[in-house]
Amino acid sequence: MKERNRELFALIPASLLVTAGFAAIFIQRDDLLSDVSLTYGAIFLALCLAAHMVLRFTLPHADPYLFPLVAVLACFGLVMLYRLNEDFAREQAQWFVVGLIFFTVTIVALRRDHRVLERYRYVIALGGIVLLLLPRLGSPVNGAYLAVDLGPIEFQPAELAKIAIVIFLASYLRDTRQVLVVGARRFAGITFPPLKHLGPLLAVWGTAMVLLFVIQDLGSSIMFFGGFLALIYVATNRISFVVIGLSLFAVGARLLYAIRPTIEGRVDAWLHPFDPELYEKLNGGSYQVAQSVFSQADGGLFGRGFGQAIIQAGDGPPILPAAHTDFIYAVITNELGLLGACAVLLVYLLIIERGFKTAMIATDSFSKLLATGLTSVLALQVFVIVGGVTKLIPLTGVTLPFVSYGGSSIVANFILLALLLLVSDRARREAQAR
Repeated sequence: MKERNRELFALIPASLLVTAGFAAIFIQRDDLLSDVSLTYGAIFLALCLAAHMVLRFTLPHADPYLFPLVAVLACFGLVMLYRLNEDFAREQAQWFVVGLIFFTVTIVALRRDHRVLERYRYVIALGGIVLLLLPRLGSPVNGAYLAVDLGPIEFQPAELAKIAIVIFLASYLRDTRQVLVVGARRFAGITFPPLKHLGPLLAVWGTAMVLLFVIQDLGSSIMFFGGFLALIYVATNRISFVVIGLSLFAVGARLLYAIRPTIEGRVDAWLHPFDPELYEKLNGGSYQVAQSVFSQADGGLFGRGFGQAIIQAGDGPPILPAAHTDFIYAVITNELGLLGACAVLLVYLLIIERGFKTAMIATDSFSKLLATGLTSVLALQVFVIVGGVTKLIPLTGVTLPFVSYGGSSIVANFILLALLLLVSDRARREAQAR
């Protein structure tokens, strides 16, 4: 069976999941099975088929499983959001359509050769830095400058900036990876890269990191830094470069903990989530983290049942704040249990595996580094939000890709998916030609 036919058949379970999910919601709420669930499933399948036809005619050799796996996550997110708030679900469905449009535009624009992006790497890097600076013009939310108001909608520029910076890093390292290895020098048993060739790279990456700390978006900072280290390692095969980077990160994190109250508050909430004083603190306390842990523990192995999580009691404060964004994973674990949460994580692991496989079979350095960077950023985004919600690391407040409510995340991640498929199509086509 050819790639696109496998993709077509793989989209069917996603549409069935939409239908079954909405049917479960209607039964739970009204004790009535409505044919509206079939309508929603058919609409979702039609949208996915439209995107599938674009792939069939433009990227016939692209990975056949990436898009269906993303469709499973997207439909799961829509169902969960509808269960939490119908208005959020409708807006998310609209952003899903917008994301598919950007997905299509990206593929059609770069279908001949995505490597044309290399020519504009400095322009793309400058655009990414400007995007990171834009939120500073707005007002902070929980101590962080995240969004820009665009009339009736809010947009988080950091979501697109992460793609721009990855494109620049992949392009620059493609040209300098050899000199980074040859020009490396050993000192005290540690191999250091040559600074003169790292100049432009560190300038762009360093500026991006500084701006992230200025807007205090910790989640994006970790994603950028992790993606940078992943690309450095893949480009040079020097673990010492990664160790140096992690050491610098540790020093910087300690300094920021000392001078940034927001960061200090989040670390304290992570270390002592059940401390009475921190738990009762309105801003920067541990209430969210503690309630997330309680909610997940309450779900047990098999969950309380779909639609049974208690998000808010009466007119009081929400029992689980930001359930539709930061803590949607906690809702999933509460209702579907550890098994359901692991199933969601397994889908992410499959996407990450397909992304890294795309990087492995790519024949040119830019494509290999681009696929590695994009996949690493996606993987780190999942790790950061799930790690924060489960109290593995301090909470940072990024979205769970394709599942959490957020138009910026949906659009940016569909562009990321399009770039991965462009790399995959070229690599698989060349492999079949040999």
